[in-house]
Amino acid sequence: MRRREFITLIGGAAATWPLAVRAQQPMPIIGYMGSTTPAVDRPRFEAFVKRLAELGWVRDKNVTIEPRFTEARAERAREIAAEFVKLKVSIIVTTGGVNVLATREATASIPIVFAAAGDPVASGLVENLAHPGGNVTGLSLEVTDTASKRLALLRDVIPGLRRLAILGNVTSGSVAVEIDRAQAAARALALEAMVSELRRAEDIDPAIEALKGRADAIYVCADPLVTANEVRINDLALAARLPTIHGLPENAAAGGLMAYGVDIAELCRRAAEIVDKILRGAKPADIPVELPTTFRFVINLKTAKALGIAVPYSTQLLADEVIE
Repeated sequence: MRRREFITLIGGAAATWPLAVRAQQPMPIIGYMGSTTPAVDRPRFEAFVKRLAELGWVRDKNVTIEPRFTEARAERAREIAAEFVKLKVSIIVTTGGVNVLATREATASIPIVFAAAGDPVASGLVENLAHPGGNVTGLSLEVTDTASKRLALLRDVIPGLRRLAILGNVTSGSVAVEIDRAQAAARALALEAMVSELRRAEDIDPAIEALKGRADAIYVCADPLVTANEVRINDLALAARLPTIHGLPENAAAGGLMAYGVDIAELCRRAAEIVDKILRGAKPADIPVELPTTFRFVINLKTAKALGIAVPYSTQLLADEVIE
């Protein structure tokens, strides 16, 4: 073989090597850990999968997605995290600080993307927002003035509001922070505030029962435990004649009086964009944690009617969605 022909042959073969190597590589596997139940988490999961497809990662075509759901149980989160490590997933996606901590305890090498977590710096998930460090990054729920905004909206609808119950899962570090902020906001409005603690689903019934005659309304702190039991909480509050304001729009759609906060499904879409960057070679340590950019205010007029509350038209005009 002539020297020129040999060089041409080798050059042509070399050009095909990267393609051949890529073709032989297995599809990346994404472990998706939903923080509630499959039914409740479905809109979030579908938003994530759809956005990934828009970015070129189509499920079962060039990426595998393994969904699991914790049903708001910390022990289940640890089990799923261990399962994902055993499966050797490429990336773990989850929501909620408890789930992120469970996955981080399970692996220090697999990239972890949280679609929603409260105060990731204070809870120790990342070193700082601009430079997360380690194998964790994602989207924060941390906004300091949302508690004040929720209470202002609640007082607009209930002018005689004097006694406020703050219901939250006290085992969550981010909820503990929100409880403190809700208490501070209540003091600023001269409201009497009491904390009603949740630690597990079994605490919900007695906690709300104990508020009868002692509170005028309930401020419900957003948390996987709450979202997994959102219908039950709202039904019990309605039976106790207690209006509620929630931190997630979906909680109002499940029967709460009002909600003001970020849409977790939208954050899951944005989490897909971070996953895309990692699949294309970026390191979690170098991807800044993103903050919420949009908030939604939802009013459930069906619940208002059942409670005998007339929501002012001026307040309805502020809402992004009015459920009738």
